[in-house]
Amino acid sequence: MMNILFFGGLVLYFAAMVLCFAGMVFKKEKLESVSWIIFLAAFAAETVYLVARGVIAKRLPLSNQFEFAAAFSWSIGALLVFMYYRLKTDWVRPVGIAAAFLILSYAAIQPKEITDLMPALRSYWFGFHIGSAALSYAGFMLAGGVGIRYLMLKKKNAPEETLEQMDYFTYRLIALGLLMLTITILTGAIWAEKAWSAFWTWDPKEVWALITWIIYAVYLHLRVNRHRSPEFLAWYAILSVPVVLFTFVGVNTLLPGLHSYGAIVRSIF
Repeated sequence: MMNILFFGGLVLYFAAMVLCFAGMVFKKEKLESVSWIIFLAAFAAETVYLVARGVIAKRLPLSNQFEFAAAFSWSIGALLVFMYYRLKTDWVRPVGIAAAFLILSYAAIQPKEITDLMPALRSYWFGFHIGSAALSYAGFMLAGGVGIRYLMLKKKNAPEETLEQMDYFTYRLIALGLLMLTITILTGAIWAEKAWSAFWTWDPKEVWALITWIIYAVYLHLRVNRHRSPEFLAWYAILSVPVVLFTFVGVNTLLPGLHSYGAIVRSIF
């Protein structure tokens, strides 16, 4: 049943992505509407899956690379639903659905066994630290996607009002992501002091989290002070995404450290 929920959600995300892009390319609003319904079904399946996994494991499903990737994908979906219904930003659907599918596809190739938490992870900081990281990455990922949409619509001479809205929401997503990453780093430092008697150890994950924080702090500085054009900032948001993905995937694969726990528990972030 768990596999049906997970892989069913993955297939539905893929179908939603294909239909959404087809509707956008061929200008068929009905296809886009159907793709959104399918996306909501996929998001619901992923939500049920994560809740069920948490109940079975008797903990938050955030303890390893698979669970974090699934939570990352779910966070993208949650932000997308919020932006669509609350903020009426339908232009974010294509990139948001694609991002949720790609991250969940990465999760699909990770080991899915449910394991007990290692002693270092048994802390009330567990949910705050890792949950804020997932939401932070989701905000940065969507900001990059909105940047892509901005450049595409700018080339098509979209209304200036739409472009201004997209620039503003890129800024808001990055502001949210930076806030959540700040919480991630601070709670991680407090947790590390309790677990390893040191607030900061220059572990590769810590270093790359700091690099990511600096990169997006620079974006906010440029955006707030109007030092660069919206086109430049859109490219900045896009080109910053690989840093996020390296912090998420590359560090665990290439630069093992305190945040790696072998094959069983690979990541705290």
